[in-house]
Amino acid sequence: MDITKYTALEIGQMIKDKKLTVRDAVLSVCEKIEKTDGKINAYIRVEKEKALIKADEIQKKIDEGTLTSPLAGVPIAIKDNICTKGTETTCASKILGGFIPPYNATAIEKIEDAGMIVIGKTNMDEFAMGSTSETSYYGAVKNPWNTDKVPGGSSGGSAAAVASAEAVCALGSDTGGSIRQPASYCGVTGFKPTYGTVSRYGLIAYASSLDQIGPLAKDVSDCAALLDIIAGHDNHDATSSDREYPSFLASLDGDIKGKKIGVPRQWFEKGLDPDVKKAVLCVADTLKSLGAEIVDVDLDFIDYVIPTYYIIATAEASSNLSRFDGVKYGYRAQNVNSVDDLFSKTRSEGFGKEVQKRILLGTFVLSSGYYDAYYRKALKMKRMIVEGFENAYKKCDVLLCPAAPTTAPKIGESLKDSMKMYLSDVYTVSVNLAGLPGLTVPCGFDGDGMPIGAQLIGPQYSDADVLNVGYAYQSHTDYHKHTKEV
Repeated sequence: MDITKYTALEIGQMIKDKKLTVRDAVLSVCEKIEKTDGKINAYIRVEKEKALIKADEIQKKIDEGTLTSPLAGVPIAIKDNICTKGTETTCASKILGGFIPPYNATAIEKIEDAGMIVIGKTNMDEFAMGSTSETSYYGAVKNPWNTDKVPGGSSGGSAAAVASAEAVCALGSDTGGSIRQPASYCGVTGFKPTYGTVSRYGLIAYASSLDQIGPLAKDVSDCAALLDIIAGHDNHDATSSDREYPSFLASLDGDIKGKKIGVPRQWFEKGLDPDVKKAVLCVADTLKSLGAEIVDVDLDFIDYVIPTYYIIATAEASSNLSRFDGVKYGYRAQNVNSVDDLFSKTRSEGFGKEVQKRILLGTFVLSSGYYDAYYRKALKMKRMIVEGFENAYKKCDVLLCPAAPTTAPKIGESLKDSMKMYLSDVYTVSVNLAGLPGLTVPCGFDGDGMPIGAQLIGPQYSDADVLNVGYAYQSHTDYHKHTKEV
């Protein structure tokens, strides 16, 4: 039975109704991967045998009635920077080749406790540093809608896997748009929760104050069901929020009458592709027809978000990646003459160019004489961005804007022009700087037939409201149901 056209919730229900076995669900996804992934390169590794063993265990528990999650038995793909016990986790980098974590990330523990089956680890930009999924040591990921184009990044493997039906759903991580931007490029739904909603324990850090694990799936309902599983406080993560969370799936009623949707007009001006602008503004029209009120809001900090983000993110990366030195785990350079030589050669040979560039930039902005000139100013600007959002939410409940300024560029274009790649995150990075929830929903296609995504952004801990606005939109449109046979 080919299950790839169904949503995760539909598959979970079929398993409960005994119309489908967990083993058959796993086999169906694995067959699709074997048929398709040679063209897409969405996976770094597929764990078919482990998944089948797990499937039989889960089937028994479902039959006994001890597993009741709506996603029990559903296969899921995992981005390769999320630790999986006993399965190699490399962050798509040579330097972590052979690293097999002795523990699971908290998010993995939760999905396995719910009875979901990890099918494999998805490709990504090395250490999540990139916006195209081209910087991977394992080769570039291709966009299923046009394999000459990128899928976005850094969670491009997860997005491409869902878009090509090589995964029912997936987990990614979002540091500056790394879930939402590839969701836009690949025509899938992606959600970045409020910072602290999902534990970062076991997520190999890029920028600790910005990183957040989140779901990618066919629709908002699947994202909400996944968030129900992975959200919650974790004593292993000091930044994890200790608060009560609603049932995100149960909160989806589609009623948005009276909701105020803010449209920041400054974000629809220079640099935005006309097709993207038209499609996103059509989302506003649809939401208005469902009873929402569209209001103009002022978010005039857009020109400062890219430099602020890249100063803070690279500074944190410089610190976080210092542990990868050839001593404790992963790749180790040979024929070295001293400890300093070991560190230098290992990091030069093990890290790719983009990672080295960001480490160097981060070290520079933290160095004596430049800390005040760059890093301290970036922290002040971050505070102004937070205040800018707070002022906007005095006038509206949820913001609507593009997820990316264009549709997916061709492979190789962004790597030739780093600034062009960085600017592709202009609509997403401020959400991470402010720790807000952000959702990308497919909303149309450009003249070349490439998907366009709209972004919905809410105040902190308004995740359920943001998801419900997206659910209302998807209940009255079908862009999220469009697929591309690869």
